[in-house]
Amino acid sequence: MKIIEDLHAGKWVYGFDRDLGKVLQATETLCFRLNAMAPDRKEEREELIRGMLGRIGDSFLIHSPFRCDFGKHIFIGKNFISNFNLTILDEAIVTIGDNVFVGPNCGIYTINHSLLPDQRNAGVMKAAPVTIGNDVWLAADVKVLPGVTIGDGVVIGAGSVVTRDIPPRVLAAGNPCRVIREITEEDRVDI
Repeated sequence: MKIIEDLHAGKWVYGFDRDLGKVLQATETLCFRLNAMAPDRKEEREELIRGMLGRIGDSFLIHSPFRCDFGKHIFIGKNFISNFNLTILDEAIVTIGDNVFVGPNCGIYTINHSLLPDQRNAGVMKAAPVTIGNDVWLAADVKVLPGVTIGDGVVIGAGSVVTRDIPPRVLAAGNPCRVIREITEEDRVDI
């Protein structure tokens, strides 16, 4: 679909497209089915998720509710856990590495609308990919904005709004999110 190709290329598009709307509605129906399905129907839930997403690795748990726009533009590694109410607006590609934890009420957004009201009301939008590395933890209520890359081993503190890239192995937090410090062996806890 040309509009998807243009979004993936980072071009401004008119997003109020009938064919695009049909795809969005089909994915919304799949999300509704998933969110209405009992948690103890594990195999059925996993099959639906695997059919909806571009790729997801072994050993994952996605708590309901879960919402996405297309699903097929989401690529997730192994050992993924997301808590309740994850939203991924995947007009561009979303890549999530291995061993990623996502807290409740998180959002990953690839879409951006025009600032001018007449253009926004006409559906003018563009998208930028999001990449989340391996061994990342997004704490509760984190929002990741279009075009952001989060490095391996990062922890993003609760309530953060990630507006720019975050380097590997750091603790970052805030609105806008900023690096607080490196994560080191001194952070190891005794159990």
